[in-house]
Parts: sequence; C-alpha cells; structure tokens
Amino acid sequence: MASLCLNSLLPLPPSHPQKLLEPSSSSSSLLSSSNCNEVALKPIVINGDPPTFVSAPSRRIIAVGDLHGDLSKARDALQIAGVLSSDGRDQWIGEDTVLVQVGDILDRGDDEIAILSLLSLLDEQAKASGGAVFQVNGNHETMNVEGDFRYVDARAFDECTDFLDYLEDYAQDWDRAFKNWIFESRQWKEDRRNSQTYWDQWNVVKRQKGVIARSVLFRPGGRLACELARHGVILRVNNWVFCHGGLLPHHVAYGVERINREVSTWMRSSADDYEESPQMPFIATRGYDSVVGKILRDTLEAVGAKAMVVGHTPQLSGVNCEYGCGIWRVDVGMSSGVLDSRPEVLEIRGDKARVIRSNRDRLHELQVADYI
Repeated sequence: MASLCLNSLLPLPPSHPQKLLEPSSSSSSLLSSSNCNEVALKPIVINGDPPTFVSAPSRRIIAVGDLHGDLSKARDALQIAGVLSSDGRDQWIGEDTVLVQVGDILDRGDDEIAILSLLSLLDEQAKASGGAVFQVNGNHETMNVEGDFRYVDARAFDECTDFLDYLEDYAQDWDRAFKNWIFESRQWKEDRRNSQTYWDQWNVVKRQKGVIARSVLFRPGGRLACELARHGVILRVNNWVFCHGGLLPHHVAYGVERINREVSTWMRSSADDYEESPQMPFIATRGYDSVVGKILRDTLEAVGAKAMVVGHTPQLSGVNCEYGCGIWRVDVGMSSGVLDSRPEVLEIRGDKARVIRSNRDRLHELQVADYI
C-alpha cells in the first residue's frame, strides 16, 4: 500500500525564475505503488491548474501528435508506444510511463469523444502504476469551444447526438458515463449505421440536431468544454516543453501558467460570464511551428527547457527534429481525415529522444531509431 512522501516543487532555472512560475497553491503528487522506505522512483509532482509544470523523475516520456478523431490510429499509436494493450480491452500497460498528447484530437474524424474518453480512462489507470497521461489543447480544441465547426466531420455530429442520448441512460452521471463511452461508443455507432437510410444524407433536421448537440457539449461551460479545460495549452515535463503549435519568448513573458489558467477559465465559464471571448490566451495555440534559430534558443532558455515538442503541421517525412534537435515535430498526419499515414511517436528518456514507428504493412513490427 502506498504511503505519502514529502516532495519539493519542480526547481526553477536560476536565470529566469520570474518567467516560469507565478505564485500558485495548486500542486499535487502522483504516487507510485512502491513504499517510500524502499528504493523507488520519486513521485510525479504536478504544479498548476491546469497542469503546467511537471516533475517526473526517471520517467520514460512518450509524445503523440495530432489524432483528429481517428480512434483506430490513436490506438495504433499508443500500442506501438507500449502503453496500450492490444487485446481490445483498452488497458494501460505503460507502467510508470508519462504520455503527452499534443493537441488536435478534434475535427476531421468521427470518434473524437471516444478518444477523449480513452485518454481519461488511461490516465486513471496510469496513475495507479506511477505514470500519467497529459493532454495539450490545440487550435482545433479552442475552435470548437468558440463554436467554429468548419472542420467537423458529419459523423462527428452524429457522435455528439448519440453521446447526449447516452448521457440520459446514465442519469447524467458524468464521470462514469465519460469513462465508459470508449467501451460503448462502437455499439452506438453500429446501431446508427444500421438504422440509416439513403435519404439521411439530406436530412436537414438530423444535421441541425447534431450541430445543436455539439454546441451544447463544447460551448464554454459545456460538459466537454469543461473536460478540455482540465488541460493547458503549454506543458513542461522535466526539461521538455510541449505545446501544439509552438512557443515564443513573449508567450513566456506573458506567463505560461497565466495562459493556461485564462484559457481554462474561459472554457469552463458560461457565455454569461464573458461579454466576449478573451484574445490573449490563444497566442500559444495558433501555428507557431515555424520557430527558428535564436528565437527558439531564447524561448527554451526562458521556459527552462532543453527542447520543444510540437504538433499542428503534418510532417511528410515523419517525426523529425531541427536546430540541433531543439524542436521536435510529431504530427505525422496519421488520421484518415488528414494524410492517413502510419503512426509514429517520440520516446524521450532523460535528455535523449528517438522515434518509434511501425512497419508500413505490419503494425506489430516496429522500427526504432537510435537515441539523439
């Protein structure tokens, strides 16, 4: 049985302490099952709400890029990373691994809520093994909370409709319903497919119902908006910083924890609480994947990181790094709604990283690069 240990917060780099951590009372520990009196990994320490600075001593870290509603590819990526069982039971097998998904779970695919449910379930299981699952919100998450549904797959509207109906079956028991959706969504999807007719594609009332359902779930203060609010747009784990599109020095100067807090507050708040959507929080989510040279070095120094990991822009060559591997790009366009490419993930151990990818035709045969 685990016993509590005293832990210190993640140390701040001495050169820029004021830029890293604003005063906050929100910190927590994720304890492994080992007794503190025995030689064991130190607990994971999280600072910020939503999580912003994470100390995960001696942990293997896995970074996964944009998933865009493709549950099958999401499972494939997690399986080649060695954190998800391949027996169809969706069990965490990553032990004390820390998993970071860098945003854009939404849009272009039809199993968005199922993926969110899966990651939530895996986080719960990972914590019991001394690991953790973190998400970083991307531009497609913020777009949906803003009500911008331009990139929503038609079948994703159906998932929203089904999910609202499904919640009624759980008598609005949100936590239980949300975690179980990963197990029940497939049956709902099959039932809808079996009941469809040729004329459904022109059913305006059905389309409107899907749009309304999505608006109810994702509008500020909605159930799924509040789930997204549990995650930030910037996350530092040890000396690696993760964000969706990139990070620049003026973002760090504005305050990393402040950005996360403001985005989260906006997502949780009802429309009545804000006369208009705040603009400043979105600076870290929109397309800063072209960070180069000295700007990158200045950003990493300011945030106290060795390297940056980003998604957002599909990489035709697969996961890769630039500028002395100061920035890693992990969006490979794996979703069938993007490039339908084979999954790849980035594995980080200490200061080293390497790419894990599956063979093109045989998922269980992995190609593992050397650490860089």
